[in-house]
Amino acid sequence: MPIKLKRAYDPPAPGDGLRILLERLWPRGLTKEAAALDEWTKDVSPSPNLRKWFAHDPSKWDAFKDRYREELRANPDGIARLRALVAGKTATFVYAAKDPDMNSALLLKAFIEGERQ
Repeated sequence: MPIKLKRAYDPPAPGDGLRILLERLWPRGLTKEAAALDEWTKDVSPSPNLRKWFAHDPSKWDAFKDRYREELRANPDGIARLRALVAGKTATFVYAAKDPDMNSALLLKAFIEGERQ
């Protein structure tokens, strides 16, 4: 079953299945109750240095994708754990970024599903 993506500030829905937060930092202003998460996997989110360097600057997007994929390839245990969590389940990757087309959750979803983003 394909992994869904949803912004942390969008309300949870029954069809979300397993809700996994993919951020290193907790989303501002969001309560644990409102987030309705099942997991929080900080270890597969971009490193603090990469996150700060990128700063959601569209001109850095292509370089960010390459650098983040390098971090993911260097983290086989974290990726294996995440793949095991979502195997055979309905799952939603929850992210905090404002841009639905330029965020680490989108890249991680493609990485987990074996696609090229």
